[in-house]
Amino acid sequence: MGGSLRVAVLGAPGVGKTAIIRQFLFGDYPERHQPTDGPCLYRPAVLLDGAVYDLSIRDGDGAGPGQRPGGLEEWPGPKDWSLQDTDAFVLVYDICSPDSFDYVKALRQRIAETRPGRGAEAPILVVGNKRDRRLRFGPRRALAALVRRGWRCGYLECSAKYNWHVLRLFRELLRCILVRARPAHPALRLQGALHPAHCSLM
Repeated sequence: MGGSLRVAVLGAPGVGKTAIIRQFLFGDYPERHQPTDGPCLYRPAVLLDGAVYDLSIRDGDGAGPGQRPGGLEEWPGPKDWSLQDTDAFVLVYDICSPDSFDYVKALRQRIAETRPGRGAEAPILVVGNKRDRRLRFGPRRALAALVRRGWRCGYLECSAKYNWHVLRLFRELLRCILVRARPAHPALRLQGALHPAHCSLM
């Protein structure tokens, strides 16, 4: 048994957090967006490199439709496990929406402020969703460089609709959690964990 790991998936409303999680867990994609009614918790078992891990995946979509992304309405309370005891954060934005990227920027800052001295222990992976769409607000390389070099976080793009890079997202995140004890910055560890690994649901 590999142990238990806690992951929080956060981001502005409508960026595809639930769609990413459901593609990973169930292999389905909802064609119509339905706002998540408060935070949801999924508890799958995952096989990674021969070891079984019990995951707790929090879908942090707690902000309702029409609310302003910059307000961080979904942010959990100070005693919420998704903040204090999370092993890794997935911050999702829509590559077509600059506001959703600003939301992720604010989330990252809030994590650092709320977990002083512990923020560096929890890897943060910034994920640009909806890669299947042609319109985007900024070049991928520029955004990736900003996140990796400026924010010291991992960066990856995916398409929840076509299940592109969704498995890779969780596989690399889990590998980064497992190597976090090594004496390196979380961003460097995350980028170094991008080699092939066997990961599957049980």
